[in-house]
Amino acid sequence: MRKALIPLLLAVAVLTAGCFGIDWPAVGGPGDEPTTTPPIGDRPTTTLPIAGRFPVYLDGVDFVMLESWPVQVNAIVRGHLPTPCQSLAWDLSGPDADGRITLTMWSTVDMDQVCIQVLHPFEQSISLGSFTSGSYTLVLNGMEYPFTI
Repeated sequence: MRKALIPLLLAVAVLTAGCFGIDWPAVGGPGDEPTTTPPIGDRPTTTLPIAGRFPVYLDGVDFVMLESWPVQVNAIVRGHLPTPCQSLAWDLSGPDADGRITLTMWSTVDMDQVCIQVLHPFEQSISLGSFTSGSYTLVLNGMEYPFTI
């Protein structure tokens, strides 16, 4: 009985010691106290941009010409976004005197969002406007795609 009592008391002592925190006294002199905030230059920041311009990976462009006069043209753009959490954005300008329509596409994302890092396919129809007969060129992120009405 006595041999069983010693391991039992030891087990109880170990288990109860783990349940209570120990407040160790601080060792050191004045000025050795730990600081609760790091120095200004070492502070982590959460001032990342809320949204920025990130790339899109373009696979191709098709043109759809609607039956109207003047002819309305839509560009069907296919590609991939860097992550499923990103949104597609674009800026369209033109046509200029040479018939060049400039379309710049990028993606945006909320930087505080946690997201899996896989490519996400997209297909977007973008109205380029109404055009009369002639030859035009869509400049999409630097690549030229000619079309004729």
